[in-house]
Amino acid sequence: MEHAKPSTRKILWDYIVVVAMAALMALNYQILILPNAFAPTGLNGIATMLQYVFHFSISYFSLIVNVPLAILCALLVDRRFALRTMVFTLVFSGLLLLMENGVIDLHRAIYHTPDGKSTLLAPVIAGTINGLIYGESIRHGASTGGTDFIAAIVHKKRPAYSLTHVVFLLNSAVAAASYFVYDFNIEPVALCIIYALLTTAVSDRLIQGGKEAIRVEMITAHPQDIADAVISQLHHSCTILDATGGYSHKAKKMVVCVINKQQITRLTEIISAFPDTFACVSSVSETLGNFKKIRS
Repeated sequence: MEHAKPSTRKILWDYIVVVAMAALMALNYQILILPNAFAPTGLNGIATMLQYVFHFSISYFSLIVNVPLAILCALLVDRRFALRTMVFTLVFSGLLLLMENGVIDLHRAIYHTPDGKSTLLAPVIAGTINGLIYGESIRHGASTGGTDFIAAIVHKKRPAYSLTHVVFLLNSAVAAASYFVYDFNIEPVALCIIYALLTTAVSDRLIQGGKEAIRVEMITAHPQDIADAVISQLHHSCTILDATGGYSHKAKKMVVCVINKQQITRLTEIISAFPDTFACVSSVSETLGNFKKIRS
């Protein structure tokens, strides 16, 4: 079976979004993360602390780590994913380097408190923005590099191996190390954790938000009437199945439909017109295939 290839316009749009997210990430680091005393999570967290202690640019660290990983990922896992993430890395590192050297002057936009210490606001904003960056990058076939490359390579070699604990341990190590790096202060540890939680929450919401739906199973004596109402009012189709009552042993019909989350109130109104109908509602974390509205 031949698989449909994405159009040139779709591919171009993906790269435009990846470049935009990389530029936004460079701004996020230059304005919110680097001027304040806390480290983000992952390999970039290690790079941030190295820059703070040894003044070794995070731009160079990102290239040194991500370029070999991208090549390895292209050879072993997924060339498209590796190429798009490589583009992200090059744009991020290049722009951040220009900002650090004053070629792009952002000193008026840099956020920090008068005493130069980080506050809650910096990691809250930075973590939210980074969640947006990560979520949008994943949706367009790329990532921010680092641990994502490692996860892809290890999963290819060991599909049953979960990297959840590895990533958790890495992030925990970054948070713990920040206590010693930033003058034995507990605040950077808390700020790193806040940053990580917000990044995860926002990115998960973006990645799954567009795929979540509601599955409704209805036992009814009016299957076609309900199906017609769902199709005409909600613009989603239904599947009608044969069913038998476990207690009454009477023949019934089950109507199954998957709708968008915001349509559940309207579906409740449809069901209320058929008092003898029983409905069971459950959440669908992701929809695959042909889940789109019928043209009215």
